[in-house]
Amino acid sequence: MTPDDDRQPRILICDELNPAALEVFRRRSLEPEVRTGLTEDELVATVPGVDALIVRSATKITRRVLEAATELRVVGRAGIGVDNIDTDAATERGVVVMNTPRGNATTTAELAIALLFSLARHIPRADRLVRAGGWKAKGLMGSEVSGKTLGVIGLGRIGRIVGERARGVGMKVLAYDPYLETEGPGGTISGVELVKLDELLERSDFISLHVPLTDSTRNLISWERLAKVKRGARLINAARGGVVDEEAVLDALTEGRLAGAAFDVFDQEPPPADHPLLQRDDVIVTPHLGASSREAQLRVAVDIAEQIANFIQNGVAENAINAPSMPAEILAEYSPFLRLAEKMGSFLAQRIGGPIRKIELSVAGDVSKVGVEHLRLALLVGMLRHSLDAGVNFVNAPALARERGILVLESTDDKAVHRIGELRVRASERAGGKSHRIEGTVFGREPRVFRIDDVSLDLSPRGPLLLTRHKDQPGVLGELGSILGRHGINIQRVELGPPVGSAGLAAGFLTLYELPGPDVIDAVREMEAMEEVQLIRL
Repeated sequence: MTPDDDRQPRILICDELNPAALEVFRRRSLEPEVRTGLTEDELVATVPGVDALIVRSATKITRRVLEAATELRVVGRAGIGVDNIDTDAATERGVVVMNTPRGNATTTAELAIALLFSLARHIPRADRLVRAGGWKAKGLMGSEVSGKTLGVIGLGRIGRIVGERARGVGMKVLAYDPYLETEGPGGTISGVELVKLDELLERSDFISLHVPLTDSTRNLISWERLAKVKRGARLINAARGGVVDEEAVLDALTEGRLAGAAFDVFDQEPPPADHPLLQRDDVIVTPHLGASSREAQLRVAVDIAEQIANFIQNGVAENAINAPSMPAEILAEYSPFLRLAEKMGSFLAQRIGGPIRKIELSVAGDVSKVGVEHLRLALLVGMLRHSLDAGVNFVNAPALARERGILVLESTDDKAVHRIGELRVRASERAGGKSHRIEGTVFGREPRVFRIDDVSLDLSPRGPLLLTRHKDQPGVLGELGSILGRHGINIQRVELGPPVGSAGLAAGFLTLYELPGPDVIDAVREMEAMEEVQLIRL
């Protein structure tokens, strides 16, 4: 994947980067162009002939931009999140998307620790008091953190650093991670005790969140969960806005169950000026500073410059979000199967909703000739992204899977119902736990799922998917449609499965145009015939 010898590769930097990135490129005899603040129209006019784009969070790399970028081979994100890049469109065109997952972890973790100390000693309140001419410490009695218990929710890269730092100042550390086994003392970090979430809430003096925002983590800290919190505990959210129900926190502070809270992130950013949490002295707020340190910005700038240079000059894709290292023409041809594998992994992670211990992947038909490795990586990436607080990509996915004790079994089969190829995956909990199966292929260039567990169907793995298990009786689908209709949720496609198992429950798979809120799901659960409801986002 080296450029033609007679053409200097064009690299376009679209957002502000630390100047060290330019030094990296110049050392490699590359001269990037810097054009920041471009609108989508301006970017579309600029990208023809560009080989590499580098962005932070401001610039949006849309499908329209990608279609205009005739020579584009790679998009680099100086940071972790890639929400501003249309990765599906990039993969379809054989464009690699890479990020820098290591750069921000320490900085974000240290901010959480700083907020913990600030809560314990009322530092912002004390500062305001002195600036206003006061000096008495009345009402500012703090507490030592040494000997106290910190509950870390989410043991990804950032959560682990927080746990290590807390142990360094003499704190006892509990941790909850739904994708790790809970086996008491020891766990995956020496000196950290893995516990269930309710136990963590009941025992912790400080609680720090380090989970991604997904359907399963939205409002993870809710009214019900806060009712179980140890009285006088303090809450820290430096993860994502939305994982904490802010109204519930306000109530917990008002009634004294929480002694304080610190927010670096909000569901709406910036929060409105009249947000009630901003009016309280027992709440600390910062403007999404998690990645804002000189060291972090230097690291991500240097990292992305090195990665782009290595890709342009050597064809090596480091920290690739959407593709393993493979020639662009092969990537473009087989990208629908990579997308299918990633969607299947995402489905299984959400369907099981807990620690997955074994994955059985079978690749059949013509696609098996390309090799199983790339498809296995895509499957793991889709599966792990639902459980970690930092970037998962084609480079680190195998190590993260091993770290979490996931056994991957692979097989190939020359014969397939769909000659182009098909993927069959079963994911299982530990022995005796539940397992689920999904099978899919590609029609044209569109991934399709043709079996989930024992139900044959024809499903496009895209958008919100509502799964139901219900009594096999007349009127269920009509009532379900009425509930969705009342809430303005339009159904795109319905697939129904016949009654199976000893309970004789029928299955429903409803692809929706809009993402239903918790109130909609609650209304569906209240149906007399309904036994199970799950929302899966694909």
